[in-house]
Amino acid sequence: MTLFNPQRSSSHSDKEVDPNTPEKLPRTPSERKRKRKVEDSGGGPGGKGVRNAASDKKINDYFKHSGNSPIRHGGAKSPSPQQPYPMFPPSPQQVGLPSPQVPVNAVPFEFFNKTAKIPLPTMVNRQVQTDLTCQRIQEFETQASSDLEFRNNKIEELTRQGDELRHQISTQQKTIDQHKQHINKCIEVVKKLLKEKSSIEKKEARQKCMQNRLRLGQFVTQRVGATFQENWTDGHAFQELARRQEEITAEREEIDRQKKLLMKKRPSTTEGGRKRNSNLHNGTDSGFLKPDAVPGSFTLQEYYEADEILKLRQNALKKEDADLQLEMEKLERERNLHIRELKRIHNEDQSRFNNHPVLNERYLLLMLLGKGGFSEVHKAFDLKEQRYVACKVHQLNKDWKEDKKANYIKHALREYNIHKALDHPRVVKLYDVFEIDANSFCTVLEYCDGHDLDFYLKQHKTIAEREARSIIMQVVSALKYLNEIKPPVIHYDLKPGNILLTEGNVCGEIKITDFGLSKVMDEENYNPDHGMDLTSQGAGTYWYLPPECFVVGKNPPKISSKVDVWSVGVIFYQCLYGKKPFGHNQSQATILEENTILKATDVQFANKPAVTAEAKSFIRACLAYRKEDRIDVLSLAKHEYLQPPMPKHSRLTSTQQQQQHQQAAQQQQSQGSAAGTFSTGLFGGMNASSSS
Repeated sequence: MTLFNPQRSSSHSDKEVDPNTPEKLPRTPSERKRKRKVEDSGGGPGGKGVRNAASDKKINDYFKHSGNSPIRHGGAKSPSPQQPYPMFPPSPQQVGLPSPQVPVNAVPFEFFNKTAKIPLPTMVNRQVQTDLTCQRIQEFETQASSDLEFRNNKIEELTRQGDELRHQISTQQKTIDQHKQHINKCIEVVKKLLKEKSSIEKKEARQKCMQNRLRLGQFVTQRVGATFQENWTDGHAFQELARRQEEITAEREEIDRQKKLLMKKRPSTTEGGRKRNSNLHNGTDSGFLKPDAVPGSFTLQEYYEADEILKLRQNALKKEDADLQLEMEKLERERNLHIRELKRIHNEDQSRFNNHPVLNERYLLLMLLGKGGFSEVHKAFDLKEQRYVACKVHQLNKDWKEDKKANYIKHALREYNIHKALDHPRVVKLYDVFEIDANSFCTVLEYCDGHDLDFYLKQHKTIAEREARSIIMQVVSALKYLNEIKPPVIHYDLKPGNILLTEGNVCGEIKITDFGLSKVMDEENYNPDHGMDLTSQGAGTYWYLPPECFVVGKNPPKISSKVDVWSVGVIFYQCLYGKKPFGHNQSQATILEENTILKATDVQFANKPAVTAEAKSFIRACLAYRKEDRIDVLSLAKHEYLQPPMPKHSRLTSTQQQQQHQQAAQQQQSQGSAAGTFSTGLFGGMNASSSS
């Protein structure tokens, strides 16, 4: 191995350096390393070392140094190990490439061999700054590589999570589709079962109706002149009752005839005594004498026995006649139901919705409940909410003009807008409204499985006071709600037909319905002092409207919520007594012609059935003729007749409070009278002194 010879190295380098160089500069560690490599490889004069020197010369000649260029000072020492020079990559000449045109600041420091004109500390600071910049660059590169790796990992993780979510979504979508298919199958089964049940109910209703035709009666078409009309013919049950009543009547007439004959054979008191004495004197007691023995006369005992028999027969006939009357009333109620069912079946057969259609893709129509002037009410099933509803189908007449159709639709939508905002347990809920075709639309209402109060009154005539009070209490609760909402609402068509018995009897809950004639008491139309104009005069049910609704003049009459208060009084009276207080047997046309309601200044109460004085006072408060004297809805809800009974201790406490108030009032009166006496005496004395 060849050792390093400094003399040889220096002589070799002196031969190759530029003669313009003032002196030999100290070599940097990198130059020493390269020189050592050249010598180790046997380089001498004319070898690789000469070529490297030549290449260095060419590079130094290429870069023209200016006076401001950083040149190493001849007397500068080598950098300390604590501040090493940075290791730069080899120059393009060293790797055999042409030298690029680069700025001076980018040239490695060892290429500047001329005498440095800038102090060494400035160069050291520059080297330290370059060293820190490289560290920061390395840190930035490390940070960038770590950030890039983190980003790639995050992207891979998010991609994996996205794939998992897409897989979950597809799985959930499949599950949802399966559930939808399952629900659709269930709905189809429910529809099928409901249709089968409805068909069975329809068949049973028609079979029962056919049986009742023979027992209760039916409509028979008869020819009258050139026309045909339907007349009612009673069934065999009524015929049997009528025959039995005829027999009772004939037997009663026979008893009356026998009584008259018996009166003719009535013995005198003296004759009866003589006969009795003669029988006792002869020692014989015949007891009963045969009619043939003494023709044309009865003894007192015989007369008494015959008369007692006739009286017992008469009482038995009276009891049987009463039973027949009860049976007749029961049959009449059944006949009313039968007639109603016959009409319902006829209307159902004529309806275009009798084949179980599904309206609005969710309401399955099952059976017809009733038919009015321009509407049909069907019992339906809501397939979406899984509940029974009542679908009221409004059918417009095709022959109507467009303005009349528009007015009817406007009226129906007005009713819907009023009704849909109501939410009270005593008010039937309105769920939905939708169009069926160009001439019909449907409103969906809460279904109540029971008849209305009007039907119940037709069946039972009257209602006991306690049950009637419960009904009125619930009606007043609903009216109180209608008057507390903003804006308040007047029902205007409150009657027994619009009060539904949810359980079919008077012992359960009730709900009011039919807001077709309702009035909204908004600020534009309603004045608290005068009321609002009645724009629909002539509409409504006349028996239940107050007198102010029938006033005729240039301006329309003013109404308020007291219209409903009058209706409450009429309904309560009808429940208790089985008849309307005004115009009971009159038609609406007769009520208008005779001004029946305008003459209803006072209400009269019958002796039977017995009604409490509190109930009569409540009815009088509702049926006050002048609306100014009539109680309003909010005060009616606080009426003492509708309040719960007070406990005994509360009653005693209230009585004591009343007594204390009375005593305090009496004390104030006595003090006031004493003060008045004192002042009178004082002023009297003053007057007397002044006069004297």
